[in-house]
Amino acid sequence: MKISRMNPLKGESKTAAFFDVQTEEEIIIKGFRIVNGSNGLFMAAPDEKGKDGKFYDKVILPKELKEKLEKMALEEYTRLKGN
Repeated sequence: MKISRMNPLKGESKTAAFFDVQTEEEIIIKGFRIVNGSNGLFMAAPDEKGKDGKFYDKVILPKELKEKLEKMALEEYTRLKGN
């Protein structure tokens, strides 16, 4: 798995960047975000608003995979912002 595209945003939005993930099978999953929350940066999976007004993840990842992907994404974001 790798980050196929990272797009840092400018301005004062809670969303710091959008990024896409490519699996080993070359499937690209679009719409991941890096969010600037009250406890720092974290990764958010693509989501959609349900009929009840709540947001639900469209991509469900096992805990270990989510932690690995979040680490990769935050490292890439930091690298790009450093330039």
